Amino acid sequence: MWKMMKRLKKLPRTASNIINKAIKKKKKRLPQPPPSPPLLPQPPPSPAKMPSSHSRPFVFPQTNSPILPDPSTFFSPGLLSSPLPTNSFFQNFVLKNGDQPEYIHPYLIKSSSSSVSISYPSRFATASFIYQTFVPDLTISSPSSPPSQSNHIISSFNDLSVTLDLPPSLRFFLVRGSPFVTASTLAGAAAPAPLSITSIHAFLSVRPNPSFTKHTFELNSGQTFLCYSSSPLRFEISGTTQLIATGGYAGIVRIAFLPDPSYESILDQFSSCYPVSGDASFSRPGCIEYRWEKKGWGDLLLLAHPLHLRLLDADSSAVLENFKYRSIDGDLVGVVGDSWLLKTDLVSTTWCSTNGLNEDGVQEIISALSKDINDLNTSPIQTTSSYFYGKAIARAARLALIAHEANFSDGIPTVLQFLRSSITPWLDGSFNGNGFLYESKWGGLVSKQGSTDSGADFGFGVYNDHHYHLGYFLYAIAVLAKFDPAWGRKFRPQAYSILADFMNLSRRSGSSYARLRCFDPWKLHSWAGGLTEFADGRNQESTSEAVNAYYSAALLGLSYGDAHLAAIGSTLASLEIAAAETWWHVREGEGMYEDGFSRENRVVGVLWANKRDSGLWFAPPEWRECRMGIQVLPLLPITEDLFRDVGFLKELVKWTLPALTREGVAEGWKGFVYGMEGVYDKENALVKIRSLNGFDDGNSLSNLLWWVHSRGEEGGVSGGWFGHYCH
Repeated sequence: MWKMMKRLKKLPRTASNIINKAIKKKKKRLPQPPPSPPLLPQPPPSPAKMPSSHSRPFVFPQTNSPILPDPSTFFSPGLLSSPLPTNSFFQNFVLKNGDQPEYIHPYLIKSSSSSVSISYPSRFATASFIYQTFVPDLTISSPSSPPSQSNHIISSFNDLSVTLDLPPSLRFFLVRGSPFVTASTLAGAAAPAPLSITSIHAFLSVRPNPSFTKHTFELNSGQTFLCYSSSPLRFEISGTTQLIATGGYAGIVRIAFLPDPSYESILDQFSSCYPVSGDASFSRPGCIEYRWEKKGWGDLLLLAHPLHLRLLDADSSAVLENFKYRSIDGDLVGVVGDSWLLKTDLVSTTWCSTNGLNEDGVQEIISALSKDINDLNTSPIQTTSSYFYGKAIARAARLALIAHEANFSDGIPTVLQFLRSSITPWLDGSFNGNGFLYESKWGGLVSKQGSTDSGADFGFGVYNDHHYHLGYFLYAIAVLAKFDPAWGRKFRPQAYSILADFMNLSRRSGSSYARLRCFDPWKLHSWAGGLTEFADGRNQESTSEAVNAYYSAALLGLSYGDAHLAAIGSTLASLEIAAAETWWHVREGEGMYEDGFSRENRVVGVLWANKRDSGLWFAPPEWRECRMGIQVLPLLPITEDLFRDVGFLKELVKWTLPALTREGVAEGWKGFVYGMEGVYDKENALVKIRSLNGFDDGNSLSNLLWWVHSRGEEGGVSGGWFGHYCH
């Protein structure tokens, strides 16, 4: 299956052996060159040339893809006229039969036929993987004979919640981080609806309070659940595994697992206020704000994961530090408030290195640049794959920026001509063999190859890896627009259309693209799986390629003088980096993961919503050089922020180096390991880099030398000098 072959795309291509002279160690650094006028971001066109505010944004040629699933099976008719999510936290609910579970913290939720099952999952861990097990602890249904519809319906969704209906009687408000699962009988019912609660376990006791608005369920699994109702609810016990509401029921039902008996009074206190939806907004740079619509009365109680707690503004909400639910993402802690404000430190979005180049390394870099740039003329791009092509043009764009930083202006025109001739055909539709198309069923870009073959372009046609592929294109476009503003203005509509495919913030019904296709505003990182059903939910392998996507968007903003885009791109890149540090970078003894897993791993291979895997799509766990490399590439100025914890980086390199002795290790992967070693041991890293016989297809000798020769004495200054001195 194409998915299981997904990352064969990472194997590096072979290049001729390159030998460089050794250089002496010096501490003097080359001052940054003053950019010549053509290199500065140009002002926007005069008002007369600006597109009309009423004109419709550019859309690539349209296609009807026969391979995409039909969204009308699960989405309500009123939602079908707008773009739909393709990497959402509830994606399994709208694929195939819609009956695979999704992890909506702190519960695994599964909808099947005319019921919804709730699982407070147990956790299974080895040195190779961690996953949570779905067991239908409680199943809620409204039996009707015959059922009015065979499947559930998504009646609304937003950043932090999804509303799932079981016609004709029940509606579930599934809000992320809620300790309660909330259901309501649908309005308009002529009589109370049938209501049944069953369990795979046996009910040992069912204890109501005097008003029959709270019931305590004790199960033979040792679990206790609390059931709250907005009006009296009386159950008839059928056998040991089923409760049936006597005379039916009309109103709200809220169910919560009780992890600790001391939590019961807290759940009682907040049981009367329930959220029905939630949105995230990027109100200002470096911030994301959550707001929930709530009903009932009292204050709203939700749960925050560890990264929420790290970023949560103390004045926006009250934290209940001793109220915790376990999760695969770390302890979920209670937070009271119907809005949260999260603040992150913005990464420094720069074209060039933060510290500048060591003067003693410039000639070596220029020597490598001369060959790498000359090879652009003799080795044109052969692939038609959107992923590999994107990597190739982004690699070339790096050469232009490195040449600029090294004051090698003679090499820049050749790179720019290569970029013009390579990028333009993808934007004007003249590229032979592939290209971007727009499909309106889900609302987004597909490739020509991917529109008829789900395995082509690594699943781009079914919305897999969009931010990876398009991030490389945006990087190359941003660089070319920086150096050639006239070209940039000409193709600005196409550039922004590519950007909007994965970075659209609009909630308007007339938008062409889904909102934040890949980035998850609640988890604070991206997903890559697309319209493919997975038992463990969405997944993402390469955090560094995700960071590249948002970093490239920020650079595009710099090229076009678009401060809003630059700020949003920087914000998303900063959050993606924080998430990578939290969940992908494994630190022994930190407590995020079990001891066996954290002892054997320094990076997660593939992170799933409900699983942590040490293997990759394209490599087994033992190939540590691949596991490290896929979290590094592409090597950029922002890589310094991604690995700002130099102590952790040393441990990661130490963990990886023994794998390089294995027979058959590709040179391209070695390059990333040696590059990271160069952060703290430049001389040894340079010796190893000079001995390489090939490089990853998105990397080059010039780029590796630039990286090592721009490292500070102790790893550099992350976040920029202003922040270092003045914050």
